[in-house]
Formats: sequence, C-alpha cells, structure tokens
Amino acid sequence: MFEGFALERREGAGAQLHVRYGGSGPAVLLLHGHPRTHATWHRVAPRLVAAGHTVVCPDLRGYGRSSKPPTDTEHRPYAKRAMAEDCVAVMRGLGHRRFAVVGHDRGAYVASRLALDHPEAVSALTVLDAVPIGEALRRCDAKFAASWWHWFFLGQTDKRAERIINADPDAWYRATPAHMGAEAYADYQRAIHDPATVHAMCEDYRAGLGVDRDHDDADQRAGRRIGCPLQVVWATLDDLPDLYGDVPAVWRDWAGDRLEGRPIESGHHIAEEAPEALVRAVLAFWRTTAGQGTRTERPTGPLDH
Repeated sequence: MFEGFALERREGAGAQLHVRYGGSGPAVLLLHGHPRTHATWHRVAPRLVAAGHTVVCPDLRGYGRSSKPPTDTEHRPYAKRAMAEDCVAVMRGLGHRRFAVVGHDRGAYVASRLALDHPEAVSALTVLDAVPIGEALRRCDAKFAASWWHWFFLGQTDKRAERIINADPDAWYRATPAHMGAEAYADYQRAIHDPATVHAMCEDYRAGLGVDRDHDDADQRAGRRIGCPLQVVWATLDDLPDLYGDVPAVWRDWAGDRLEGRPIESGHHIAEEAPEALVRAVLAFWRTTAGQGTRTERPTGPLDH
C-alpha cells in the first residue's frame, strides 16, 4: 500500500498530522471522510502519481493517527476552518504554494472551506458525495433526518454518542477488508477502536451543526464563492440524488464561472469502490482547467508557514 510514498508527522496549524506523500509534478491534496483515514486513498494515490502528480494524503485532525487537540464548548478546534488551516500549513511545509484538492464526505467540507478561506492556494476543487453543510442543514427535512440521522446522533452533547460507539465499534462502523483492502482496513480498525479518535470524530459533527454552519451562512450572506474551478462528483448508488435531485444545482450559488457535475457508478466510498473511474474524472477535469491559469504548481523550495 502506497509503495514509494513517505510517511511522516507534519506540523499543521494547531495539530500534528499523520501524512503520506509521494510522486512529483503538480500537487494534489486528498482529504478523506468519516470514519476513514488517509488510507482510503490507497487505490487512487498511486494512479495519480503514475499520471505525473505529487500526492499528499493526511489524516485530518482528530482522525486516524493525527493529533486530537482539546475541544471547547463551541467545538471550534474541530471546525472545518481549523482543519483547512492544518492542510495549508502541511502543504506549505512540503513546498506547495498552490495545489488541487479532492475531498470526500467530511473531507469535502474541509476542502470547500479551504477553497473559500485560502483562494490563493487552491487551483481546482473536487468534492465527492457532499453538498455544503449550510445547504444540507437549511434543506433538512424528514427524509434527510431519517437518512442522515447520524449527523444528529454524533453531533448532540447531552447524551454523548461516544459511550454507545465505544461499547462495540465494529457494530457501529461496518466495513470489510475485502471492501477496503487489508492494510487500509487495519488502519481503519486502529482508528475506530481508539476512544480518543471516536471522541474527535464526534467533535467534527458537533462543529458541523454549529460553528461550521455559521461559517457557511456568513459566507453566503457576504456573497463569497469558490473562485477556482469546482467539480462535483456523486455516487449513483448513494442517496445524494434522492435528497437533492440536481446535485450540482445545490452548489451553483457557491461556484464561480466553472462548475462541473459528474456521477460515478459506485457506492458512497468512491475512492475504494471505483478508483479508476474517479482518477479518470479528476484528470479530465484538471486537463480542462490547465489552460485557464489554474494549473497546480510546485515551487522549487519550501516555504515559511
């Protein structure tokens, strides 16, 4: 898994991230979802390296083997803004001023926040199986609550989810090595059986129901948009089309001049289930944006944080 990649602990902007990186050429940052780790990308990252890219895959703060900062009553240490700042710090530490970002699930929220808060850093953005948090909560109805009830279970604080999950993590988080690959599954197992990681993942959802929504709503009121080209990808076997119909339309008010939507025949974990189709999609997207001044860049030397 990840043959030829380096594995290091790198400084973020308030957390230390467990980071896998390798390759050469234009840089791309891959951000996993819940409850996965960076290892979810093990079938995608080598293909992108073979296509001539540098690939960086961190465990988000709180997830996997990245550090888990103490939280506060507003859950701000687990806001997507804080996670995005970690990513910028790591990428700069590795010498990347400007780069493409691909984010899945919770990682998609970090990716979109990164593009909104740090437009100078992100050349192209791909979000997988997600709409903005503010949009999801604004459009929440009984159908959403029934399908995505885990948002509210993990996000509430009066009766904390951690006790239930930690009693039997394998009953709550269900995956198989046949589905994920043996090494990725082992990394995932290590994470879900760590109570500190389970707590941090719940904090991610608590931030989502509060401070993250506040940030999204503030951006919408101010008319802020994602300035780089935006690609929205959804799994045909997941429920985003059932919930939202025209998925790219949900992103239209958030996008600049370039918005592309693309379904992929897959279940929710696209990077594990349909890696070849995903790589083809993002490479085609980057090719079409390269002539518009959005090509990723890799400087010759490291930068100061």
